[in-house]
Amino acid sequence: MSTKVAEKIWGYRHVILLLVWALYMINYLDRIAVLTFLPYIQKDLNLTTVQVGWLGSIFFFGYALAQFSAGFLVDKIGAKKTMSIAIVVFTCITFLTGLVQNFTQFICLRLGLALGEGHHYTPAIRALADWTPNNEKGRASGIFSTVFGFAPMLTPIIVTSIAVGWFGGAWRPVFYCLAVPGLLGIVLLLKYMHDTPSDGLKKGVVRQGEYDMIVESVGQDQKITGINYSTKLIFGDSKFYLYSVAWFMQLMIYWGMTTWVAFFLVTAHGFNIKTMGILAGVPYAAAIIAQFLGGVVADKWFQGRPRIVCVIAFLGCIPSLFFLGQVPHGSIAPLVVLLALCGFFVNFNWGVIQSYPSYRYPKEIVGRAMGIANGVGQFGAFVSPMIASYLIITNASGASDFSRVFTFWAIAAAVAAVAFLFLKEEAIDAEPYKIVNKVSEDRIAS
Repeated sequence: MSTKVAEKIWGYRHVILLLVWALYMINYLDRIAVLTFLPYIQKDLNLTTVQVGWLGSIFFFGYALAQFSAGFLVDKIGAKKTMSIAIVVFTCITFLTGLVQNFTQFICLRLGLALGEGHHYTPAIRALADWTPNNEKGRASGIFSTVFGFAPMLTPIIVTSIAVGWFGGAWRPVFYCLAVPGLLGIVLLLKYMHDTPSDGLKKGVVRQGEYDMIVESVGQDQKITGINYSTKLIFGDSKFYLYSVAWFMQLMIYWGMTTWVAFFLVTAHGFNIKTMGILAGVPYAAAIIAQFLGGVVADKWFQGRPRIVCVIAFLGCIPSLFFLGQVPHGSIAPLVVLLALCGFFVNFNWGVIQSYPSYRYPKEIVGRAMGIANGVGQFGAFVSPMIASYLIITNASGASDFSRVFTFWAIAAAVAAVAFLFLKEEAIDAEPYKIVNKVSEDRIAS
């Protein structure tokens, strides 16, 4: 089968892409559900606004720490085993969330959820790096990125509908229900996930034509070649530090806004639980379009310099975020429009920004590169909700003013735009950092 034919057919690489997407959808159901119910959890547990900020932030502290071990773990034992550990842990923690009784317990559960979910993202990116030909990376990453739109858009609607329709508005039983998708995810992972195309070929699920096409583009996997690269390759690259700064700002904006959007709609604009559940999904409805479109645009119009997509996205974030914080109470139309614009620009660059390491580094080291960068970036997600809690102004009537919060995120977008102006996508010279392990003749032959 020719490479051209293989490119056109449905291949197992698409199964891997859909599987990674579905598993991450389950991950986000658990994560976003907590943020959706924060205004009601605050009331039930008698929490202050600052404590709510800490609940949002502490998750990302544990998540950031987990990235460093996740990167090394996935390069050592593979994506399948690493994701299995992650899903088992965060499914159990999700169930226990329904039993929480006080702030201290909630902090511990948030850290536990972070450590579980923190070992999921990096293996997902490594799987895409192993299975996706270079000319499909933007589209594949863009399609995967739509989960960051679908999940935050659908989760508030789903969980608030379950709470109202099944449990009379109670939030605790919803978390017991959310353990079910986690169990389903474990079954799907064990049945359909394969670490590399060579594993899939041996199991008979990958056709030879597709296998040859992938290998021709991204190279043989390490188990066959015995080739690896020193981590010094990452730390010796000045562009990696710029990338980490941009990733820090990206996650600061995305998770800051995602953490507070439900709280913002309830306390600043006075919406009830049902209306809030719908409006909280508006930014992410726009995000779905943006994430897919960003990947397509990067492959079609900016191939060789996809960072331009990131620059456009961050520049668009600046006015959108600033003016969202200025919308007066009761002005629904501009509120909806600006929520949509923020969702679009904050997410337009996801396909490029998360696939950047696979453009620049050999796939054998992508797990470590993404793990380290995401670990640094998640500290942005850690500080953002906490900083926001101190920037929120509560007026005499009890309503919240978020204008300083959105200005803060607009400044972060400006910093990220500058960082991406100086990045390069060209593959780095990795030869001086190559480590060749002895490989048996029979393994090479296979």
